[in-house]
Amino acid sequence: MGARLRDNWVYGGCLAAWLMLGLSPVLARDWPMVLLLVWLQLPVYMLHQYEEHDDDRFRRFVNAMIGQGMDVLTRSDVFVINIVGVWGFIAGAFSLAALVHPAWGLVAVYLSLVNGVGHGLQAAAMRRCNPGLLTSIVLFIPLGIVTLVVFAHDHEATPMHHAIALAVSLGIHLVIVVRVLTGRAWLASN
Repeated sequence: MGARLRDNWVYGGCLAAWLMLGLSPVLARDWPMVLLLVWLQLPVYMLHQYEEHDDDRFRRFVNAMIGQGMDVLTRSDVFVINIVGVWGFIAGAFSLAALVHPAWGLVAVYLSLVNGVGHGLQAAAMRRCNPGLLTSIVLFIPLGIVTLVVFAHDHEATPMHHAIALAVSLGIHLVIVVRVLTGRAWLASN
C-alpha cells in the first residue's frame, strides 16, 4: 500500500460520504426505511472518521494517552482498522441486509453505536473532549437509536440478531484495544 493512500484515506472517505449522501435519494427511493437507515451508517461513519482522523488526530491522541508518547497505534493500523474493520464490515452488513435478511444490517448499526457510546464514556471519564466525540453525539447515537426503533417497529430482527450484531461490533472494537495494548507492551519491552 502506498504511503500517500495510507496517510490520506480519510479525505477521500469524507468526499465519498458527501457523494453517497447526495445520491441516496435516487439510489434508495424504493428501499424499505430499514435498509436506507443501514445504508446511511457508512457515509455517517465516514464523516465521523473525518472529525476523528483529520490531521492524524486520533492516532496522536491514542499514542499520547495510552502509549505515553510511544507509537502504539501506527498509520498502517489506522488504515486497516478503518478500511477493513469499518468500511468493509459496514459494506458487508449492508449487502447482507439487502440480499439475505435486513437483520444483518444491525452489525453496521451497532458498530456505530458502540463507537459513539465509547467516545462519550471516554470523554466523561477523562473529563475532556476526544477526536470524534462531536459526530458521535450528533450523528451516531441519534441515527443508531432511530434505526433500532425502525427495526423494532418493522419486526425485522429478533433478540438473537441484536445479540450477534452487538457481539460482532464489540469484537471489532476489542481487536483495536488488543492491538493498542500489545503494541504498548511490545514497545515497552524493547
